[in-house]
Amino acid sequence: MSGAASRPLPRPPLRWASLAWGLALAVLVLASFASLDLQWAQFLAPDALASMARFAAEFYPPDLGADFAWQTVHAGLETLAMSCLGTLLAAAAGLVLALGAARPPGAMQSGAALGLRRPLLWLMNLLRAIPELVWAALLLILAGLGPMSGTLALALHTSGVLGRLFAQALENAPPEPDLALRLQGVGRWRRLAFAGLPLLAPQLLSYTLYRWENNIRAAAVLGVVGAGGLGQSLSFHMGLFHMGKTATVLLAMLALVALVDGLSAWLRRLLTR
Repeated sequence: MSGAASRPLPRPPLRWASLAWGLALAVLVLASFASLDLQWAQFLAPDALASMARFAAEFYPPDLGADFAWQTVHAGLETLAMSCLGTLLAAAAGLVLALGAARPPGAMQSGAALGLRRPLLWLMNLLRAIPELVWAALLLILAGLGPMSGTLALALHTSGVLGRLFAQALENAPPEPDLALRLQGVGRWRRLAFAGLPLLAPQLLSYTLYRWENNIRAAAVLGVVGAGGLGQSLSFHMGLFHMGKTATVLLAMLALVALVDGLSAWLRRLLTR
């Protein structure tokens, strides 16, 4: 027994495909450095560093006046609301898209379902391929300046992301609960409601919370194109070189991102208990 216990574990077999992919990735990274004109010497030159230091010093002190502080708090709440509503709409739309695009676990799809799946996959690819800034710029024509265009831009882009993630989760779900209900003659949608979604709910909520963290940052940037919130205030004051006010807005962004990250991490811990 002691001799068997002291034997070294056998080495796992070498996967030549993984090695080839790793080497190809390394070559691609090296080729990227060689093809890009990266001016490291100019970037780290003493004059450039001194100019950056002078520019950064203009942000101090931040403008902490009562009137502007209240305006910044209002803009931060607007950014938070944009991210919450955009993520909620995206989660609902992404679930609908995923239900139509995902293959039923443990079963082959019919021709009609397959014909619906591919257009839905293309739609999700389109939604997430277009960045939020582009969606916001397009929606400004319809909704005008303000948070509505930013909220819809977040919802459209995130719908494609969450739809794809939700569909993969549904396809990779354990097939045993679905099979047990199917053998009892239970229909697909009832199997999904009683076996699929309850089993995958923590994973789907975790995906949604992760995208909410990303959307709070994206919502802060969308204001640059006039979509409201902290980003619009940042673009306005930085364009006028109000560096103290710009510093206050940046501090508000950092505080908001830290708050949402902490809240999201706490909710994910609750889901894993």
